[in-house]
Amino acid sequence: MLTPKYPHPDTAPPATALVPEAPAPAPAVPATPLATRPTVQLTPGSALALAAGGGAVVLVVGAVLVSMLLAAAITGVSVALVAVVLRLLLKDLAKQG
Repeated sequence: MLTPKYPHPDTAPPATALVPEAPAPAPAVPATPLATRPTVQLTPGSALALAAGGGAVVLVVGAVLVSMLLAAAITGVSVALVAVVLRLLLKDLAKQG
């Protein structure tokens, strides 16, 4: 009933098709010294855009963290409220019984 069914051996691809040919090695790129590399120049517009983007990221991450903290606080308050109600109900039940 739950026995696996394997394909016949002749349906498998030939073993030579699975092995790709070895590619030619890439030529070595000479390392350039730090003095000849181009430096990045920040214009006032790009610096302002970078600061605005960083500020937006900080605001979004802060909003997410505050909302998670608020969710944990609301959960804790509701669990405490349920515990108080259950305690009062059990105390009232013990008085009647």
